[in-house]
Amino acid sequence: MGAIDYAPFEVLTFDCYGTLIDWESGIDTALRAALGERDRDELLGLFARHEHGLEHPYKRYREVLGLTLDAVAADIGVTVTDDEATTFGGSVADWPAFPDSADALRRLQTRFKLAVITNCDDDLFAASEQRLGVRFDHVITAQQVGSYKPDLANFHFAHAKIGVPQERILHVAQSLYHDHVPAKQLGMMTVWINRRAAAGGAGGATPPADAVPDATFPDMRSFADDAGV
Repeated sequence: MGAIDYAPFEVLTFDCYGTLIDWESGIDTALRAALGERDRDELLGLFARHEHGLEHPYKRYREVLGLTLDAVAADIGVTVTDDEATTFGGSVADWPAFPDSADALRRLQTRFKLAVITNCDDDLFAASEQRLGVRFDHVITAQQVGSYKPDLANFHFAHAKIGVPQERILHVAQSLYHDHVPAKQLGMMTVWINRRAAAGGAGGATPPADAVPDATFPDMRSFADDAGV
């Protein structure tokens, strides 16, 4: 699990989708609505194959998702309409929060400032923030930066906006690929919320990666417990 001295940290920066919001369930539900009943792992694997590449050059996440649906549909020999692609692009607003996220965030906010660094559009994240029921002190989206994690620009932008020395910021995330690899390149301390521990994988909708977080927890509740809030 690892051990962290939380005393030096003023701010917790979070990834949202996969860490706080159950994006895999949301993606699976939205893909099946467009493509019909399919194996969950197959759909998530196809999503992971295409999504990251379609983020370059930068385009808004709604468009990325629509193009990803088109690519997944082509892989399995299904045709989707423009309306279906648009609906899938906006489905982020319907993705559910993990059951433990809201309470853990409220507890953590009694001790730390909370920030989010998310690969999403401003309006889509605003819907997720409402779903979580917590107002973040700082919100940094891909739309604001014009790039997507794991680009280091997203972290540099966040640190400048937060205005706290990097050594007083602890990054908390599920994705090794999008979050822990770049955060470690910057010398940050990180906490891995390993939501897929029971499934034996780092993330069905996330490209594989290697990183060594400073501590690992299976969910947000256990992380908040360890942080002593």
